[in-house]
Amino acid sequence: MDNINSATIIIGVDTHKSTHVAVAINTQGARLAALSIPANAKGYQELESWSRALGKVEAFGIEGTGSYGAGLSRALLSLGYKVIEVTRPNRQLRYRHGKTDSLDAEGAARSVLNGQAMAKPKTQTGPVEMIRHLKIARDTAVKCRTQAMVTLKTLIINAPVELRGVLDSIKGKIALIRYIAAFRPGKITSTTASAKAAMRALARRWLMLHEEIQMHDKELERLVIVKAPSLMASHGIATMTVAEMLILVGDDPSRIKSEAALAKLCGV
Repeated sequence: MDNINSATIIIGVDTHKSTHVAVAINTQGARLAALSIPANAKGYQELESWSRALGKVEAFGIEGTGSYGAGLSRALLSLGYKVIEVTRPNRQLRYRHGKTDSLDAEGAARSVLNGQAMAKPKTQTGPVEMIRHLKIARDTAVKCRTQAMVTLKTLIINAPVELRGVLDSIKGKIALIRYIAAFRPGKITSTTASAKAAMRALARRWLMLHEEIQMHDKELERLVIVKAPSLMASHGIATMTVAEMLILVGDDPSRIKSEAALAKLCGV
């Protein structure tokens, strides 16, 4: 036991929604132990204590640091451990050889040991993570607003002729939407009333989403200017473009080792 406790070890972790599986190996590649933990704060503490009992941890190799492994990655980074982002195994190989969480965790540890995995995960604790959260909400709102408008236009085209004639005479998109949002269809006893009720619901939905998007745009612009003022001042680069670039890079720019790596990651 003393030899194990004095060993330098690497921990590989296969992450899932509810549970994580960890495997420890030493620097000679020998498998030492395995552990399954719940994917919560208590489980993270259990993993950290278990790892320290096995030896000195050189690094944690974690699959899915941007998804299921995000919480564990943040917890270990906050404790000062070195965390390496490990790419998930090829799915075809998994199907061919069979998938076991323990083997995937061991593979994660070995990819760190042999230097195949070297990328630092995103910290997900700073301004860029705030930008990511708001941009997700904004992008969803934009998609829903577009769907509402497409459906509303379809209803207008197929509306009873008298109603369509009135709507066609209104100039300007916002004016048209506000006009429809103010409809009072009354009791649904005719196709005109039902058309007005459906249109009003879509118009009000569009206006609500439009207001939400404007709120997100304002807050995102503020965060992006604070995080990347010189980039925002550059000609021809809009807030959402800068936000997307920041999200790809993360809060720790040292993850990106060269300008070429940045260009490849951001597509610029």
